[in-house]
Amino acid sequence: MTPSAASSSPGAPGLDIPEVVVAPGDIATTTVTVRNDSDIVEAYSLEIVGDCAAWTTVEPARVSLYPGTSETVTLRLEPPRSPEVRAGEVPLGVRVLPAEHPESVRVLETTVRIGAFHELHSELVPRRRRGWLRGRYRLAVRNQGNTPVRVGFTAGQAGEELAFAFTPAQHPLEPGESAEIGLRVRTGKPVWFGAPVVWPFTVDAAETDETGEQDAPRPDEPAVRAPLDAEFVQIPIFPKWLLALLAALLALLLAWFMLVRPAVRSAAKEAATEAVQPRPTPAGEQGGDGQTPGTAPGTGTGPNAGTGTAPGAGSGGQGTGGPGGDGTSVDNGTGTGGERQTSETIDVRSTRGQTKPGTYPVPEDSVFEVTDIVIANFQGDEGLMTISFGNRKITTIALETFRNQDYHWVTPIKIPENDTVTVEVTCEKPGTPATGRQAQGCHEVVNVSGVLRRTAQ
Repeated sequence: MTPSAASSSPGAPGLDIPEVVVAPGDIATTTVTVRNDSDIVEAYSLEIVGDCAAWTTVEPARVSLYPGTSETVTLRLEPPRSPEVRAGEVPLGVRVLPAEHPESVRVLETTVRIGAFHELHSELVPRRRRGWLRGRYRLAVRNQGNTPVRVGFTAGQAGEELAFAFTPAQHPLEPGESAEIGLRVRTGKPVWFGAPVVWPFTVDAAETDETGEQDAPRPDEPAVRAPLDAEFVQIPIFPKWLLALLAALLALLLAWFMLVRPAVRSAAKEAATEAVQPRPTPAGEQGGDGQTPGTAPGTGTGPNAGTGTAPGAGSGGQGTGGPGGDGTSVDNGTGTGGERQTSETIDVRSTRGQTKPGTYPVPEDSVFEVTDIVIANFQGDEGLMTISFGNRKITTIALETFRNQDYHWVTPIKIPENDTVTVEVTCEKPGTPATGRQAQGCHEVVNVSGVLRRTAQ
């Protein structure tokens, strides 16, 4: 070892570091000799400076030397296999600080040559796609090496049924950089009926040169990565159930034209023939001169001349409930024992902080069968509304959650006589109607609809 020019000053050590070559993921060592040329006992602290400091250590990091003695320390370089450690030359510095003469600190620099490694990571999403003619995939690729590369993409299939298109076809990647590539897969012809067809294929990403040709494998590279497996499931244009449905419809049409239609036409023809044939006149219903019973055969001046009404003719044959009628009473909704559609509106006005009810009492001898409720909070008030049928609470809702609300029941809710439909409103904050000015109080309108049925006959 040849001492440096500064080694002659008090406390200055003599240093020498040869150039180091190391591959990421490996370990390399070199040595530094520290010599004390001073006339006192000196302690030296050694520290790595520069870009290599994160993965370089000194063993030992502190030495004590008598005058005229030296000691060799080891530098241990362990660069990780990471894109952050770029390939190329990186400066390495060792700072030597004397304890007694700190003004004589020295930094010796050398060069570390970091080897290159190549590693690509790719992922295809999704691995399985369904479609009639085409499918789209996303290929995510990342440069895990420590040198820039240009990546090309290829797809393979056992047959020639699929066509592939990458967007873009090549992509440059810096160390640690990621990119997303679009892949479009297309089939040549559709599948009209039947089961889905599965087309397997593979996708691979590899380094290429400027012309697009793949680079030759390097001896320092790991084992060849297996291509990514994927599938395109081509579904038929028309599903199986549609084919079965068409067959069933065709069978129905054939049955109609061969069986049902002739029978319908024959029945219609018989009915038309029967309608045009003359019917025999029952005895006593009509006389030979076309006059009905009860009418005198003549209009002369005899005892029976006049209106021509036969004895016994009257109003009893009109079906009004007398002898000879049908005895059925038809209620149009206004008589006793009838029913009618009823719609009642309950208007509730209240002030801030007030709880006010509104009611509709069911008349005596009646049952109110409620089927519909419509609630209007047209001002946008805030508070609570409780709707009860008699002693039954139907619902409690917050006014601020709606402007218009409706409820409907298939099975009516029956409210007996003397019970009430009660709407209780607690006004917390009046709202702002369409006029744009806040109202002085809360105002809600409830419409109750249903059938009012009389119970007394």
